[in-house]
Amino acid sequence: MAAASLALSSAAFAAGAKTYQVTGPVLEVTDSIIAVQKGKDRWEMNRDANTKVTGDLKVGEKVTVTYTMSATEVEVKAGKGAKKEAASPAASPKK
Repeated sequence: MAAASLALSSAAFAAGAKTYQVTGPVLEVTDSIIAVQKGKDRWEMNRDANTKVTGDLKVGEKVTVTYTMSATEVEVKAGKGAKKEAASPAASPKK
């Protein structure tokens, strides 16, 4: 049963974004974030009610966090080679 559950959860991850892991001691835990020390860096990840936690998650505990990256906003900028749109002849005033 456990193997089937693991296989199904792995298949679900395979269909979406690539997963990553970070391991280190917990620096901060709230309902919305978990902060982990990795080397000299502080890594903060969002968490919510769907975040699966196994064990007693608290500051100082060593954890491995599995996460994905997802875009929250995309703004397209015009490139250097982009041409300005020319006014169409139909839109030009007649003399």
